[in-house]
Amino acid sequence: MSKELKAGIVGILAIGLLVCGVNFLKGNSFFGGDDTYVAYFPDSGGLAPSTSVYINGVPVGKILAVDYNMKGDSSTRVKISFNIQEDGLQIPRGSTFQISGIGLLDKGLIISLNKNTSKGFYAYNEIIRGTVAQDMMSQVKEYADPVVQKLQGLMTSVDKTVNSLQGFWDETATSEIEASMKELKMSISRLGNVAIQVEDLVMTEKVKLGRIFSNVESISNNLKASNEKVEAIIGNAKKISDDMVSADFKSVILDAQTTVKKLNATLEDINNGHGTLGKLVKDEKLYNELVETNNGLQNLLKDLELHPERYIHFSVLGARSKGANFSVDEEKKIRQVIDTIP
Repeated sequence: MSKELKAGIVGILAIGLLVCGVNFLKGNSFFGGDDTYVAYFPDSGGLAPSTSVYINGVPVGKILAVDYNMKGDSSTRVKISFNIQEDGLQIPRGSTFQISGIGLLDKGLIISLNKNTSKGFYAYNEIIRGTVAQDMMSQVKEYADPVVQKLQGLMTSVDKTVNSLQGFWDETATSEIEASMKELKMSISRLGNVAIQVEDLVMTEKVKLGRIFSNVESISNNLKASNEKVEAIIGNAKKISDDMVSADFKSVILDAQTTVKKLNATLEDINNGHGTLGKLVKDEKLYNELVETNNGLQNLLKDLELHPERYIHFSVLGARSKGANFSVDEEKKIRQVIDTIP
């Protein structure tokens, strides 16, 4: 082989290795031929080219390009192209695509395969929609923001409390506290004096208290001695209650009902004007005659009291008496009636 031919072969090999190296650096397989897909996301989530694509935590491809989609809506602002380097690996429709953190610092595109393959598989350059997971810093911030706000509110409350204490703890408050302590000491001293007086009273009245306790003891002894009598009284009371329980209240109630019925019938007869009492109640003429008779009787008694000589005449010398002639017994009865008139 000539030197020119060798140089040509070496140049061709170098160009091939360069192309393969460039493809490899772009994220493709060394010899190319990988399946390429396009997915749209609301934002890149910090994803960059050459970032790995993961399925079940295993890298299966690379991110080829991250572009801004001018025509997309809020959910498709970022266009991400990626490949799958595993031979024979297909992505079923319905699988999820999410940009998420891998570990503490790394990020990648995580694919969760749909186990149901009845809908088929994604084709080359088919539109795929994905989501962006919240990164760790955002999660920490979301968790820390309420805590920080509460701490700020707590610090404000503590500041107000400290200011209130400072405002309270001035010379006026100190003097008021001293005055309160003095009053407390005086109150304690007064309580001590009261205790001493109570003690003196107890010592003075000790004899009386002894008598009182002796009387209480004698009363308890008397009660104990009268225990049998008390039991007898309780037994009698129990017997009376048993007799009351066994008494024939039904017949008594029936008799009372009969009496009430008779009373109602009597009242009804009186109301209807039957009988003497009914006629007296209903006959107005009889009532008027009784009133007139009563009035005449009252007038007669008054006249008899004022002028007894008109009706009774007593003769000392045995002369003929004027007015009505009464016997001695009748005169006594008339005098008794006159004496009873007010």
